[in-house]
Amino acid sequence: MVRIQFSIQLAYDVAPPGADFIFNLHCAHTRHQTLLTEQLQLNQAVASTLFVDPATANRYLRLSALAGPLTLNYSASVDLHHHSAPAEQVPEIPVAQLPPQVLGYIYPSRYCQSDRLGTLAMAEFGALRQGYGRVLAIQDWVRRQVTFKSNTSTSATSAVDTLVDRRGVCRDFAHLMIALCRALNIPARFTTGLDYGADPILGPPDFHAYVEVYLGHRWYLFDPSGTAIPMGFVRMGTGRDAADVSFATIFGGVQSLPPLIQVNAVDDGSGQFMLPQHTALALSTDPGP
Repeated sequence: MVRIQFSIQLAYDVAPPGADFIFNLHCAHTRHQTLLTEQLQLNQAVASTLFVDPATANRYLRLSALAGPLTLNYSASVDLHHHSAPAEQVPEIPVAQLPPQVLGYIYPSRYCQSDRLGTLAMAEFGALRQGYGRVLAIQDWVRRQVTFKSNTSTSATSAVDTLVDRRGVCRDFAHLMIALCRALNIPARFTTGLDYGADPILGPPDFHAYVEVYLGHRWYLFDPSGTAIPMGFVRMGTGRDAADVSFATIFGGVQSLPPLIQVNAVDDGSGQFMLPQHTALALSTDPGP
């Protein structure tokens, strides 16, 4: 079992007359991700509402902020109980056998234009043996083709743009991998969390985008950017692509500061908790669908 503790601070300067916010930074609840404690603090005395999307289990915080400084502090402690399996034992699921809740993740979406990548996907991966290994080959191909470089993409950058530019951040790697999986009728979704284990040379801790692929009737973790350690990922939101799971959606005039994030894994010395590490095993924290 892995125990992760983290804190997030978001700071904004809200222009008159105020602004509406929808945040997606609360930990998701799953059978393999147990929330132990969490705390939310706002510097403004405004009402807030926390609600759960019944389809995705994403937890959203909604509030209307007054003009002036707005600071949000969220901290939590989470236990991750990973399901693991040998990669060769994790099969792809034929479309005819996919649960209805999963079907939406084989279609093109705003940032993942899988309908434009079918020829490429078949040429590169069509002849490979189906299963976890083929998805791993897609991840590794994206990692080889695209260079991680900060400030090289925008909120409008799509999977096709990343394929052309061959550079981007974790969000762009995720979109391209998802699009290639869907082009092969493999359900894949965009997932947000924190970049546990990222090299400090890439900058301070930040939000992280990774991929979950539906294989063997579970959602398995993949990190196409290769910048963090999947065993330490704490899921916040899942969606078709980044449009569904922005950590902050803002309606109004706002200037923002970079998020301040701290994330640590617990090592109590007793063997009860393990530090996240890279593994060749297939990992899942969601039994699906």
